[in-house]
Parts: sequence; C-alpha cells; structure tokens
Amino acid sequence: MAFAIYEEQFRYFLKRNNLKFTKERREVIAAIAIQRNHFNAEDIHQQLKKQKSNVSLATVYRTIPLLIGSGLMTETTYGGERIIYEKIYNKPHHHHMVCINCGKIIDFTCPDVEIVQNDICQKNFFLSTEYRLEIKGYCQTCRKKMKNKKMNRTFIQEFK
Repeated sequence: MAFAIYEEQFRYFLKRNNLKFTKERREVIAAIAIQRNHFNAEDIHQQLKKQKSNVSLATVYRTIPLLIGSGLMTETTYGGERIIYEKIYNKPHHHHMVCINCGKIIDFTCPDVEIVQNDICQKNFFLSTEYRLEIKGYCQTCRKKMKNKKMNRTFIQEFK
C-alpha cells in the first residue's frame, strides 16, 4: 500500500517538473518504500541488489534529490561520511538524537520545541520553511559500555 502512495506522489512530482517516470526510478521508490528506519544511499542500493535490480548506485544518488523535492523523504543527519535519510510522507514532524559512538538515531517529538520555533520566527518576522533539531551525545547502551570500561580501568589500576 505504501508503495502505491509513494509511486503516485512521485509520478505527480515528476510530471509537474516535466521529468520521466522510469523503470529505474520506480525500483528506487520500491526499495525506499520498504525501509523501516533511517537509511543511506548505499542501503537503498543493497536493497535493490537483493531484489535482483540492475539500478546503479549513481542512479540512486541521482534519484534521491528528486524524492526529497517530491516530499517523500528528507535528509535527516550526517552519519559520519554518509548522509542519512528517512521517509517523511504523511509523518508528523519530529527531531533526532544521534549517538556519536554507535550512530544510533532516536526519533522524538516535543511540542514545546514547535512553540519556541514559531515564537522565535514570529518575533523576528521570519517565515520558516524548515528547521531541524538534532541532539548529539551517547545512547543508553553506549553509556553503559563506557561506564563498565571506566570501572574496569579503575579496578585494574587499583590492583597493580
């Protein structure tokens, strides 16, 4: 079902911009439609390979800006050297916490942030078209591992 909606939205966007809806673009949409979490271009290419598609990584990279322009997905964060994307069509606005150790991305919503953002724009006579809140730090799993390593180092040093 999600694929049909994505395909319809993308076809409409391409037609409005006098672009063609190709077999390759259709395959890229199908690979993105089944993604459950955040993903990068290489993830999409790997999914296409699993589906026995011959779509190149270059085609995936060329299709991504069109999918962003169509409102189906967005660039969410930079995961090291790779850009991370997510599907946004019919999804509520949300923010991200990114673990700087393992790269885990945690979605969250906060109505207070929306209120503050609107208030700031209003006070400055600014029309916002987009904004992002990304909090970087350590996830619970990595914090536990770090705590255990620190305790182990302390324990070893005490008994030397």
